[in-house]
Amino acid sequence: MDKRPIKVLVLLSGGLDSILAVKLLLEQGIEVEAINFRTNFCGPSKARPAAKILGVPLREVDIRQDFLAVLKKPKHGYGAGLNPCIDCHALMLKKAGEIMRAEGACPEPGRRIDFIATGEVLGERPMSQHKRALKIVEKEAGLEGYLLRPLSAKLLEPTIPEIDGRVDREKLLDISGRSRKRQMELAVRYGIKNYPTPAGGCALTEKGFAQRLGELINNKPDFDATDVDLIKIGRHFFIKNAQIILGRNQQENEILKSARKENDVFIIPINFSGPEALISGKGASEFIDKTKELIIRFSPKAKNLNKNQLDFTLVRR
Repeated sequence: MDKRPIKVLVLLSGGLDSILAVKLLLEQGIEVEAINFRTNFCGPSKARPAAKILGVPLREVDIRQDFLAVLKKPKHGYGAGLNPCIDCHALMLKKAGEIMRAEGACPEPGRRIDFIATGEVLGERPMSQHKRALKIVEKEAGLEGYLLRPLSAKLLEPTIPEIDGRVDREKLLDISGRSRKRQMELAVRYGIKNYPTPAGGCALTEKGFAQRLGELINNKPDFDATDVDLIKIGRHFFIKNAQIILGRNQQENEILKSARKENDVFIIPINFSGPEALISGKGASEFIDKTKELIIRFSPKAKNLNKNQLDFTLVRR
């Protein structure tokens, strides 16, 4: 008989729900390994300290390129902003399932990881955590029967690990809805004090950021991960086939300078203080004069100089 420990791979964001999911499984003597997926909008910064406190190993997986395809054309559409939540969850769970199967998991004998778990709570996020959405991501990830949500398990169909006794269903919970009262009570019970508030959310739901990203999608459909990162900083102007980004401080100037690609132009004012600028795109050279005008416009000190006193340096890759 196989006497090895039962092992689960838990998606750990570092938020309270995922921390509690780990705690519930550890209480049953199940071996837990955490996994966190990095996109341009989320990463392991909160998961690392959470994994350390929980005493579980953390696996970090970069899915930025895969996520860009989802962001550009989500099968299930966007939420309130440009957040493709259902597609995002399905992608992460699909990747987790691939790892599970690659390492000899279900349904083959000698498996190492028995199932996948998340901290999802039924109805907590109305757009992506209703029953239909939970079933969609489970099916699209290829995890039917092997995806456990410990916090809401008693409100959902039993998973295979529950049916065959690897997980005690009676020790799982029946939390639902947007109130976090029960989670906070559990946090007190487990002595969990430092955890992120749920208000932070995803940058894709933030109105200002979503508007910028929408402009990028509309004006530069072939955008890449670097373009998405640059949306987070500076002032952006889209003109025909070019994108002009002005740094708002020296740190942003340095980021823009290091982000230059082939055909890009970087402009630096050399005899007055003002923003530095990156012109990105195949038509970058056509908009040098326009970019200089923008630099002057956003430089208070330039207003005291005449046109002949304004000088610039152009840097190309």
